[in-house]
Amino acid sequence: MFSVGTIPASANTGRSAAWTPKQAPRGSGAGAGPETPEVAARSTGPPGGALSDHGDPDEAPTGGGACGRRRPGSCGRFPELVPAGGAGAESQGGGQPAGHGGRLRHGGPGERAGRRAAVRGTAGRAPVAVHLLHWRPAGARWARRRARALGLGGAGPRGRAGALTPVSPSERGALQSQSGWVPLLLALLHELQAPASRWRPYFALWPELGRLEHPMFWPEEQRRCLLQGTGVPEAVEKDLANIRSEYHSIVLPFMEAHPDLFSLRVRSLELYHQLVALVMAYSFQEPLEEEEDEKEPNSPVMVPAADILNHLANHNANLEYSANCLRMVATQPIPKGHEIFNTYGQMANWQLIHMYGFVEPYPDNTDDTADIQMVTVREAALQGTKTEAERLLAYERWDFLCKLEMVGEEGAFVIGREEVLTEEELITTLKVLCMPAEEFRELKDQDGGGDNKREEGSLTITNIPKLKASWRQLLQNSVLLTLQTYATDLKTDQDLLSNKEVYAQLSWREQQALQVRYGQKMILHQLLELTQVGSFPVP
Repeated sequence: MFSVGTIPASANTGRSAAWTPKQAPRGSGAGAGPETPEVAARSTGPPGGALSDHGDPDEAPTGGGACGRRRPGSCGRFPELVPAGGAGAESQGGGQPAGHGGRLRHGGPGERAGRRAAVRGTAGRAPVAVHLLHWRPAGARWARRRARALGLGGAGPRGRAGALTPVSPSERGALQSQSGWVPLLLALLHELQAPASRWRPYFALWPELGRLEHPMFWPEEQRRCLLQGTGVPEAVEKDLANIRSEYHSIVLPFMEAHPDLFSLRVRSLELYHQLVALVMAYSFQEPLEEEEDEKEPNSPVMVPAADILNHLANHNANLEYSANCLRMVATQPIPKGHEIFNTYGQMANWQLIHMYGFVEPYPDNTDDTADIQMVTVREAALQGTKTEAERLLAYERWDFLCKLEMVGEEGAFVIGREEVLTEEELITTLKVLCMPAEEFRELKDQDGGGDNKREEGSLTITNIPKLKASWRQLLQNSVLLTLQTYATDLKTDQDLLSNKEVYAQLSWREQQALQVRYGQKMILHQLLELTQVGSFPVP
């Protein structure tokens, strides 16, 4: 790997997860093809790169790359990235990858475990009750496993004074929240109103807060119309409710108690919404060490200059951290004049649009996923019953799975392009719901302690046709029910994408929502083909 530059820090790294699981521009600022000033590359050391200009945010994107980028403020210019010679192929300074968005990246627990850790489930832009943002759960067991992998632990009281003057122990306790973000957000509110703030040059690099393109800023009707079936509208509604609750119960009372620190100008729920979106997209969170995986997650921090690069699934650099600095390290040679892309983690398009306000056009995002709600599989199983006794037995099977912490009312099975990321949960659910009644009774009598050994990687997408016919039929029916939740079918979306003239006439939000829907539907239709048992109508 090639070291692209170092940024002094105090070990405060690791991208923070969303308020609690899902994501708008971290770089995308306005999410709409923002202009990114050039970053000069010196001729010494390994090849460097320049950040490209992505055009006016109000114009439709063209060419490859993500459908949306961050942009600096109208007064800001990004600093120069300095290639460091002799970096070799190993991580620098014993550093480990910083986990943007609370996600694991290079140097994580292995590709497969890293993929699992990058899925949203109980914590969406992650799963767990770590921040306020809603993550679609995937079962309590997966939540704990995912939380440990993400270094998130459980949500609990946090409290630092940030840039504010010291507060008393009682006041510090009053800043405790589910998200753990309140101290940082209060510090930003305080510094934003200070004309002489030492952070004003950094604020000048921020996108215009009034032009952020996270779906939480879209009109509700538009959000539901464009993103129906993707899960994003429901997640945003929960986000907004949590943000409002935190603001009125914790943040506003604290500001009113300190009028000398917070002017009336910053006592605004709208401004608080905007800062939440900004922190969600730009902040870092130092990962926990393995021996600390039961501890509460570290508080998020803002690291100027470390947050300037755009994201691609097929990135060419990643951020590493050590006790004394952050280092952006190239993972492949980058020709002069080419953009340097960081990774924010293994993000599906629904996560990218939720947390960062942009997506990667199909088929560029190799980390894209589609969800099958767990209750949808239950509904498909119930539809297959013929008698009241069979129906009652299906509910009994479901309750048993809940006891095993394999399923939940708000959970989802997460399907990627090449593998099922919630493999254990899906395999166990199909097995229990489809096994003969006598076999289920025996398993229940054993309290779920039967032989559940499986080979790692046994449920890749290509192995789905090898599943039992009854399992495939249940999975197929679940996919069909899932496809019915979208407002449009696959062909309608395909027609829009294939007609360049029509696509160019769509608004920026329409384009992004279309990419999210289409990517999910392609995964679901692939699953339909692989589970085919007989003929069936495809919605």
